[in-house]
Amino acid sequence: MPPPSEADLLAFVRRTAADAALITSLPLDPEGRTWIRLEGPGGSEAWLIGWPPGSGTGWHDHGGSHGAFATATGKLTEQSLAARLPTEGWRMLELTEGVDRERALPAGRSRSFGPHHVHQVLNVSREAHAVSVHAYYPPLPMMRRYSRSGQVLRLEQVEWPQEWA
Repeated sequence: MPPPSEADLLAFVRRTAADAALITSLPLDPEGRTWIRLEGPGGSEAWLIGWPPGSGTGWHDHGGSHGAFATATGKLTEQSLAARLPTEGWRMLELTEGVDRERALPAGRSRSFGPHHVHQVLNVSREAHAVSVHAYYPPLPMMRRYSRSGQVLRLEQVEWPQEWA
């Protein structure tokens, strides 16, 4: 069986985000994000994530995995870079003008992305939680976390799977 494609992951997150019983089973914390690990298609890694008002991920990538996510409830905002960044061998990059993208992902919206995707996901609401479903293949080997100041992106930290258990 071939590994899951971005389209397969997208179909999975859409279908899972529509499962009202699963979505409402996630405990929501007013202070921090909550998550439950799910079984994704074809050996992929999947997560159900709760986002309290004002929370976000910070800038990160997915260690070379491709993925998809869907908003089940609430509204998320994704800020991303429309540029293919090298995945290794750098600690600081100066971004060119015009690479910033922003998209709103209200409940029912989804997106997929390739292995070089750098983004941050935010719940900008001041009142409402959001819940989303995420899937990645291959399972995340790591995540790189970045800081951003203007057009400068700096690698700050590498996280490993054992840290998300």
